Amino acid sequence: MIPFELLDCHSKRGVEETRTFFPTSNPMLIHFDEIYPSIKGGVVTIEKEHSTDSYRGMKHFRSGESELVEEKGEGRSRKQCAAYKDEDDLSEMFDKVLLCTDISPSGAGKQQQKGRSGCKGSADKRGYEFEFVNVESLLLSCAKSIAAANYKVAVEQLKTIRQYSSPTGDPNQRLAHAFVDSLEARLAGTGAELYPSSSFHNKMVVPEMQKSNISSYVPFMRMSIFFANRMIYEAASKGASLHVIDFGILHGIQWPTLIRDLSQRPGGPPKLRITGIELPQPGFRPSQMVLETGSRLAKYCHRFGVPFEYNSVTSKNWEAIKIDDLKLAMGEVVAVNCTLRLKRLLDETVCGVDCPRDGVLNLIREVNPHIFVHSVVSASYGSPFFVNRVRSALSYFSAGFDMLETIFPRSNSERLNFELAVLGPVIANIVACEGMERLERPETYIQWQNRITRAGFRQMVLNPQIFKKIRDMAREGCHKDFLFAEDGHWVLQGWKGRILFGSSAWTTHNQNIL
Repeated sequence: MIPFELLDCHSKRGVEETRTFFPTSNPMLIHFDEIYPSIKGGVVTIEKEHSTDSYRGMKHFRSGESELVEEKGEGRSRKQCAAYKDEDDLSEMFDKVLLCTDISPSGAGKQQQKGRSGCKGSADKRGYEFEFVNVESLLLSCAKSIAAANYKVAVEQLKTIRQYSSPTGDPNQRLAHAFVDSLEARLAGTGAELYPSSSFHNKMVVPEMQKSNISSYVPFMRMSIFFANRMIYEAASKGASLHVIDFGILHGIQWPTLIRDLSQRPGGPPKLRITGIELPQPGFRPSQMVLETGSRLAKYCHRFGVPFEYNSVTSKNWEAIKIDDLKLAMGEVVAVNCTLRLKRLLDETVCGVDCPRDGVLNLIREVNPHIFVHSVVSASYGSPFFVNRVRSALSYFSAGFDMLETIFPRSNSERLNFELAVLGPVIANIVACEGMERLERPETYIQWQNRITRAGFRQMVLNPQIFKKIRDMAREGCHKDFLFAEDGHWVLQGWKGRILFGSSAWTTHNQNIL
């Protein structure tokens, strides 16, 4: 969940409902042993990495080789060999995480704690009476005090809210904990320290993917990936070559299932080209992660017998990427994908009319893809007005904390890590940062609809079979309070009636709608 990103009420308790949360046979989970083919010969090429920020990689990968070929001598090659020893471990973990074979979160199936209150509860010494507090109202009141520069009042309000917050309590206590930390950071001017802007996404490395079990039971990312991959697969149903341009490829978690499906295409798989676009990492190897992603995907393609080429682009400014950097070829089906990443691009409130957000859409329009698949966090906490932003964020994240409470026990360590390491920094960026430092700037799916249309795209009709498959998967493998709906050819996902994510497919006016 974003990323992820990635995220008001009560739920029944008991062992029987816990079993419904975790069915023994989950149709949404892909069993790797059932689909993994015997190793086939595949043509695999990974091209030299290109950077629009003057980061020049000197690395090439050749089909069938597990070690890196260096153009600058053996010294660095030996260092890279050590890195590739770790890469075997990463690949094994990706087999589990990407293809969802290990689906038993530690403690996730145990009976949850009882006694959760809808509001904040504080027991007296006898344990008989509870004080009910509307923490969201207190947090919003504190935000108003900060906005009015009533800092002494705000400090006292934060002290009060602290009494009703806990990182291990009920959903409202956990929500309060995250927002109190963020409001205090705003007062102290330390918000940016809680959300390292240049490397936040890159810090979520595979060895620390304890949140993988979160994604096994929270279906938002899997559903977004399923929708995108099925739409792209249909676009390439008759093409001899498919070129996927992925804005924000990260570790490439989306593509193994598409590679599998392409390998089973009647008539044989097409040649697959992937251009992975990512932010540069800090340090001496700004392109290391995106190159490792290409190597990992090359191994999958070789195993599945899919001819493969990979091109990487690292850039701090995606709107400045040139068409030539993408290495388009005649006769190929071009699919552009972006999953939950354009929300971090600056908008008109900071940069005026020619903002990076529209700049990237204009770049995609210039590519003239057969299909552009866009998945978004559908929320209004990107407002430039502080109090409105806090109000919207409280509404949005209260659903997320409630969802995690319903699915996972309070003692579950993976849930706690996800809330503190993923949700916490996002909330801090929303609440404690302003200007160029505030990177969490989502829009509602309706706002994205208008923005993408203005950029010159037209929306593709949602394939009813794909939506039916999503609904069937949801009914059989998800808790009943997960929301899956369609509106204006958007696939919407949410929790207890609140829309949280949306996915849609687009094409340009001079491409035939598939």
